[in-house]
Amino acid sequence: MKVTPSAIPDVFLIEPRVFSDERGFLFESWNERRFAEAGIAARFVQDNHSHSLQGVLRGLHYQIVCPQGKLVRAVSGEIYDVAVDIRGSSATFGKWVAFRLSAASRQMVWIPAGFAHGFMVLSQSADVIYKTTDFYAPEHERAIAWNDPELAIPWPGGTPRVSPKDARAPRLPEAELFP
Repeated sequence: MKVTPSAIPDVFLIEPRVFSDERGFLFESWNERRFAEAGIAARFVQDNHSHSLQGVLRGLHYQIVCPQGKLVRAVSGEIYDVAVDIRGSSATFGKWVAFRLSAASRQMVWIPAGFAHGFMVLSQSADVIYKTTDFYAPEHERAIAWNDPELAIPWPGGTPRVSPKDARAPRLPEAELFP
């Protein structure tokens, strides 16, 4: 696999080695040993599967207690995937990186704990699978406004459809953040 650091050093774009022939394809979406060799030492405890329609934006989410590292990939369709560094002591605090992930590219993104995460569906629909390093804890779930002018994320595709909860999310300066 090929692991490429992003503009934020702790976030990686991962391109698996794909074995294809006339029957289809096979690739390792997770191999603890290979990922550790690439600098991604993670223990996953939960897999999540999200199905969303075009224009749906989910995020920017994180857990302030039980923070989750995430290994994200689109298994159908295409998404615009965003990670925002919300670690107050980080040199890249408040910076974000974005990737277009699709079933066709088979690329994945590693987002460590300490980041807010969100994605917008660009195709007619998309299925997104992500592994997490900690369990879902709704009482610790937090969000940052997807349209925070301080972040100025250029979400593609017009005005997104967001949940009422995401529509009420605070801007970065008012959010509960990591030290």
